[in-house]
Amino acid sequence: MTGSCVVLLFEVFPGMSTDVRHTPLHGLHQALGARMAAFAGYDMPIQYPTGILTEHNWTRSSAGLFDVSHMGQAFLTGPDHATTAAALEALCPADVQGLAPGRQRYSQFLNADGGILDDFMVARPPGADGTLALVVNAGRKDDDYAHLESALPKSVRLMKRDDRALLALQGPLAADVVASLGGAVTDMAFMNVQPITLGGIACEASRSGYTGEDGFEISVPADRAADLWTLLSADARVKPIGLGARDSLRLEAGLCLYGHDIDETTSPIEAALGWSIAKRRREQGGFPGAARIQREIAEGPRRKRVGLALEGRQPVREGAEINAQGSATGIVTSGTFSPSLNRPIAMGYVGTGQAANGTALGIVVRGKALPAQTAAMPFVPHRYKR
Repeated sequence: MTGSCVVLLFEVFPGMSTDVRHTPLHGLHQALGARMAAFAGYDMPIQYPTGILTEHNWTRSSAGLFDVSHMGQAFLTGPDHATTAAALEALCPADVQGLAPGRQRYSQFLNADGGILDDFMVARPPGADGTLALVVNAGRKDDDYAHLESALPKSVRLMKRDDRALLALQGPLAADVVASLGGAVTDMAFMNVQPITLGGIACEASRSGYTGEDGFEISVPADRAADLWTLLSADARVKPIGLGARDSLRLEAGLCLYGHDIDETTSPIEAALGWSIAKRRREQGGFPGAARIQREIAEGPRRKRVGLALEGRQPVREGAEINAQGSATGIVTSGTFSPSLNRPIAMGYVGTGQAANGTALGIVVRGKALPAQTAAMPFVPHRYKR
């Protein structure tokens, strides 16, 4: 399967700069023969010569290496954990106060109406009281940083980590590869974070990722990123993977892409992300849009993000109308042909009354309603190390 056979989604945001940036690994991607394209303001590898299908399946069976250095990395620093956590909790619904050293959580920056400004990861690095590490989306990082700087109290400071690169190693053999290079990761569980050393290169690793597979996201000084990429690539179990396969992998895993499946109009409850809001935050509120989110938890949202299983072989694209018994009920937000399942899959929003698994729907493509039904997500089971 080539890139043309998979529906690719790209982050596009109003006002985003047209200046194309490069990650520290740009030259390596070109040398490997990658097909490059603009993604979230960066010239990024979409696929390598072997193609998206091979890259997708390799990640599911071995270890795929991704350049995700376009993502934003930053620290929030304050006098102690309570102060820094409270500052972040004022902007998101996560329980940051309860985040233990060496752990990471997923959350969202929200606007006053409870819409999602961005989704992000927050970690509490071990041995650094008062510091929180953030990873935010590439296409939103400038807005996120401005949002933080305008809202943080004087006692808490944002430190952009533009001198860092970020690599992701994903797949069932990822842990074995990292361990073979000296990384002490055997006891790391999903969403743990810790410093590791790989081939003499000091890194920061989280056991997480965007594929549904076990694996790691590895932060490394930008001037050592090429060394680390070369070191990991020397293992026969590792192959470079582009953003085309990253998109098909994350969709099979039922994971959202900002600007497509979630945006400023969608709440975490509509987006089926309520699991990321801890009981204390649900009850106490104290974050932007809390009233809407508490209401939707109590009464149910008017629409829900659902998985969509289609009959036949034709994938559907973002923006396709979803109807129920001939009447419009929602839209597709992501769609692709699933290499793992050998059939088309999609995600989208439908009215709450049509959200139950197995509900018969139609998805309109070129004026014709293709038969589909709502389906449980993830489409392919997660294989995180619990």
